[in-house]
Amino acid sequence: MQTSTLLPLVLGLALSFPLSAAAETPATVGTSPWGRDDQLGALNMMTERSRASILSRITGGTVYDLSVEYFIGMPGWHAAGDPRYQIWMTHTPRGTVTDDPLQVGEAANGHVSYTGSAISMYTHTGTHLDALNHFGLDGEIYNHFSADEHLGDAGWQMTGAETIPPIVARGVMIDVATFRRLDMLPAGYRVTRADLEGALARQGVELQAGDVVLIRTGRMALYEHASRYMDNPPGLGLEAARFLADESHAMIVGADNLSFEAFPSEIEGNYVPVHTYLLAQRGVPIMELVNLEGLAQAGLYEFAFIGGSLKLRGADAAPLRPIALPID
Repeated sequence: MQTSTLLPLVLGLALSFPLSAAAETPATVGTSPWGRDDQLGALNMMTERSRASILSRITGGTVYDLSVEYFIGMPGWHAAGDPRYQIWMTHTPRGTVTDDPLQVGEAANGHVSYTGSAISMYTHTGTHLDALNHFGLDGEIYNHFSADEHLGDAGWQMTGAETIPPIVARGVMIDVATFRRLDMLPAGYRVTRADLEGALARQGVELQAGDVVLIRTGRMALYEHASRYMDNPPGLGLEAARFLADESHAMIVGADNLSFEAFPSEIEGNYVPVHTYLLAQRGVPIMELVNLEGLAQAGLYEFAFIGGSLKLRGADAAPLRPIALPID
């Protein structure tokens, strides 16, 4: 990885926003060390050299799909008024015979069995990546782009999901549930720095700058039961988020739940302090609903992470189909 690329994050960002200041002064959005027009934040750590390095270590073998299935009744933020996932048929083999939508005649429709469908969903449905505009502070998002100047009727003009590049990086799973000798962390459990450090020591893995770091809570076992999956899930605490973003310099942080952080909030007046800290203050995208069960069963803690999100212009999140590949 190029030293010149890492220095802005390791030195400029850390020095301009020390941990003590985070606790003593009101939170404000972060200023990108990569310039006033930067829309990528921590994703700038991904370079040609870093991609080539991890790709050169792929050994073949099992490909682990880290995404979840989409289905009617799947988990989602319905309590916040966000739309549920829906799928409906636009064309069916028998329906086209009756409707003849393409005006090709009964014989052709009877011979060619045409099926088509459409979907509707919230952008934060299923495995997805939060863009940096998802949460901000006081009307601004990361790098001081403001809602007054940069948000139009068709979405954000800056840091939208279309700006997220394909992700090729070293991935690390931190299996906190197994470290705690549990199949699943208890409801509302707040993952601490000690949990992360203990799990990493157990796994024999060290974090590196530019990693995609994924936290396993075990909550994915309830994915087929939406109400139970969404009921007071375990999640990341602010201290743990600071450890990952400030000290370990993670490029992306993710988890196997949909809330990502634990509730109730640790900060008065901010109901999602981990989200605003990573996205708005540190420029670190968040990945949610990552299926880590296959990696946990295989004991695969370090891997090549490859994923591409949909290029939804102006959106604050996009569905993602990530995979993990074993490395030497």
